[in-house]
Amino acid sequence: MSRKIHITDVVLRDGNQSLIATRLRIDDMLPVCEALDNAGYWSLEVWGGATFDSCVRFLKEDPWERLRTLRKVLPNSRLQMLLRGQNLLGYRHYPDDVVEAFVHKAAENGIDVFRIFDALNDVRNLETAIAATVSAGKHAQGTLCYTASPVHSVQGFVTQAQQMAAMGCHSIAIKDMAGLLTPAVTFELVSALRKAVDLPLFLHSHYTSGMASMCQLKAVEAGIDHLDTAISAFAGGTSHPPTETMKAVLEAAGYTTGLDSALLEKVAAHFREVRHKYHQFESEYNGVDTQVLSSQVPGGMMSNLANQLKEQGALDRIQEVFAEIPRVRKDLGYPPLVTPSSQIVGTQAVLNVIAGKRYETITNEVKRYLQGLYGAAPAEVDAALRKRAIGNEDVVECRPADLLAPELASLRAKIGDEAKSEEDVLTYAMFPDVGMAFLQHRNRGTLKPEVLLPPTTGAAAVAPVAHEFKITVHGETYDIHVTGVSPSSDTERRFYMTVDGEPEEITLESAGAAASAEVRPGRRPRATGPGHVTATMPGNVVEVLVKEGQSVAAGDAVLVIEAMKMETEIKAAVAGTVAAIYVKKGDRITPAETLVDIRPL
Repeated sequence: MSRKIHITDVVLRDGNQSLIATRLRIDDMLPVCEALDNAGYWSLEVWGGATFDSCVRFLKEDPWERLRTLRKVLPNSRLQMLLRGQNLLGYRHYPDDVVEAFVHKAAENGIDVFRIFDALNDVRNLETAIAATVSAGKHAQGTLCYTASPVHSVQGFVTQAQQMAAMGCHSIAIKDMAGLLTPAVTFELVSALRKAVDLPLFLHSHYTSGMASMCQLKAVEAGIDHLDTAISAFAGGTSHPPTETMKAVLEAAGYTTGLDSALLEKVAAHFREVRHKYHQFESEYNGVDTQVLSSQVPGGMMSNLANQLKEQGALDRIQEVFAEIPRVRKDLGYPPLVTPSSQIVGTQAVLNVIAGKRYETITNEVKRYLQGLYGAAPAEVDAALRKRAIGNEDVVECRPADLLAPELASLRAKIGDEAKSEEDVLTYAMFPDVGMAFLQHRNRGTLKPEVLLPPTTGAAAVAPVAHEFKITVHGETYDIHVTGVSPSSDTERRFYMTVDGEPEEITLESAGAAASAEVRPGRRPRATGPGHVTATMPGNVVEVLVKEGQSVAAGDAVLVIEAMKMETEIKAAVAGTVAAIYVKKGDRITPAETLVDIRPL
């Protein structure tokens, strides 16, 4: 009897996360769910990763309701999610009570298989999530984040797999998020794992470098029985090998898959058409890119990084960022590049490039990382950088979550009546500011998803609107570069641009805006002196740390901003007195404008 190779399709999660920045909406999933449910997959990856964040931040869909809906329309399928261990679906470590509650609620709402990983491959950060999954009666899949560096080896990954097996995992997954595996290394790694652990093995490999399908075939030859693929409409490039192609390859080699070709074609045809709707999120880096072999930027990170740089008007500097990422990674002790470490490394690389001076600004996440609050780095970090980031503070040696007090009760108190369920409390826990705003708008019936631009291909195509153009007014010609746009509110929308290189902000009020709406202050003044505190990239104000009249020293933090999902302290360049503050929490900011005015001593 032919050996069966089981297939997991990732189109509903990682396929669209890699190619269209996780923007696929539930309404574009539902029409084809019956075909997916009956196509013969071992499981369908539908949740986790960046989907939770994207639902709340951009799509304005309740992620828990999405999961319940998919559970209902996919009754015959195992539903699978990607869980970041102690980070869950956020960017920090959560206390054990939050992790346990989240896993149990995810299981209750429909998840059958939990693929659990830690960005640093620190198995201590997997303990609670694995135990919670087992106690919920679900499938716990321990995950190896594959990467290549001077400190990573096949034997090291084997040891990690043995540790996860001892924790109670039901299977082991190799997660090759950047497409760094070669066919030869794949065969060696799978062969070694099969000898060391008596558990089913899974391979999840991105196509970025062009080697993933070859690696999958070598993995099968070495004895692996489970592969991740993406339906062809969302395959290739920074995504995964095409499901239909791997079905043909495997069956021609004498294996069986149990997949229904007619249903696969139905699924592919649907998503080929749907993908046109999301053209604005497509990246030119969605094809095979062998630069990944040096930059090690994973598929989802690459498309999101390109999209974020485009929003900031800095896409032309992406090659500089790709060159800087390996240097930052080395400084941080060679962490695998997977969420959240990929965002930590990537955002710091962007700051280094845009500021023109390495580590002129260090994100709060890099500081926490260097202090050991994400776990143990795979190798020694740069001592001078650590000293610069955390000074004489102690480095954490224990499991970071051991330092965290239970949080659920305080979270329930903070969210109050805005939470209609325990799931709402967990949404708030993942993303406090964004989550609170989401729940408030949901409760008031005012949720508005981001606007999808008209398609540029097909019958409904319209001419694209350029982000860069020239206009001539009264004989003067101006270069306009649109760098970003805020989400619509009930009363206004803001557009960010540069005019002849100078940052500008335009606010459009809706015709129905209430006459009693708060009058906004005038445009912030341009930063021209050392006492004018500014930012190097667009972002949102998370916290204002000073008050007018307060004395500050050079180097004191005066603001915390969020840019590219990472928090950064903005510091005073001079000592003096705070003369004026032009921002408040939640404000959108752009480079070169004065945020805080400090009168030098």
